Amino acid sequence: MRIAFYGSSLVSAYWNGAATYYRGLIRNLAALGHEVTFYEPDAYDRQKNRDMDPPDWARVVVYDANEDAVNAVLAEAAQADIVVKASGVGVFDDELFRGILEHGRDDALKIFWDVDAPATLADLAADPGHMMHALLPQLDAVLTYGGGDPVVEAYRGFGARHCAPVYNALDPETHHPVPHDERFACDLAFLGNRLPDREARVEEFFFKPARMLPHRRFLLGGSGWEPHQLPENVRHIGHVSTRDHNAFNTTPLAVLNVARDSMAKVGFSPATRVFEAAGAGGCLITDHWQGLELFLEPGREALVAETGEDVARLLEGLDRDRAGEIGRAGRARIMAEHTYARRAEQVDGIFRSLRDVRSSRERKTA
Repeated sequence: MRIAFYGSSLVSAYWNGAATYYRGLIRNLAALGHEVTFYEPDAYDRQKNRDMDPPDWARVVVYDANEDAVNAVLAEAAQADIVVKASGVGVFDDELFRGILEHGRDDALKIFWDVDAPATLADLAADPGHMMHALLPQLDAVLTYGGGDPVVEAYRGFGARHCAPVYNALDPETHHPVPHDERFACDLAFLGNRLPDREARVEEFFFKPARMLPHRRFLLGGSGWEPHQLPENVRHIGHVSTRDHNAFNTTPLAVLNVARDSMAKVGFSPATRVFEAAGAGGCLITDHWQGLELFLEPGREALVAETGEDVARLLEGLDRDRAGEIGRAGRARIMAEHTYARRAEQVDGIFRSLRDVRSSRERKTA
């Protein structure tokens, strides 16, 4: 089936946390026979910070961030069997949402793919006049980056016909064990852009342990931390290209995952970093969130912390042998159950089921 996918960016991970998610899913959907065109705006300097060339498994259309260009790419939706609008494009989001319904063929599936469901649902709850209230019932389905039953039930409550979580996963071709790289040598590493929805938790789970353990070395990657007063034993290296993520995850004694406030509150929302780190064989320390056990077994496949003190305690009790055991166990679990090949099979099944439902509905009304 031909899929028109309107998202933030496929070719750049710069200020675009969904890049790995899109790449893994779309590449594996292409392997199942789908023809995907990904439409992304030239915005937020993403095109100046590309970390991959346009792939051979998807057609990438980059358009200017203006109304005429948006209308031009929306007109191409009429060529697709499935039209997808992802959340968080960053520009013309409302116009793109309306556009997939206006320009998609009557027989095409129309899908909203929410990569930040907690934030979207909070907006819907706070604003009865939000334009999505009227548009959700017109869609065939909402797919989400995560969230489990709470998100599914919330979307159904707002009128969605169908909602299903499609969790992050591992792409073994891009995230895998590599030799250690001294640029990333440390005891605990954390990679994440500075965001208001995560800053307090980063303070608790990363900066607090760093202050508690002045004899340990901490490494901070990501943008926006420059004005922050860092502990002396924290080294900040700025944006880390995706080509260096494997070394960033495998070189440190342990790598930290910190959920955003909204994701931690909802639960069932593993960050891309969880799968990248485990897939590279890194020893993962993660803050606790509901549903973690669906992906990794605490204590055996990942270490879990409720507080910053827990992170410090876990790090002090960790040596290379123990870290290696956890990293290998985590990688084995992710490889067995949580690859993008499996997620693509799930999505392909959803598409086919939705088309069957559509056909049945049309027969009843004929």
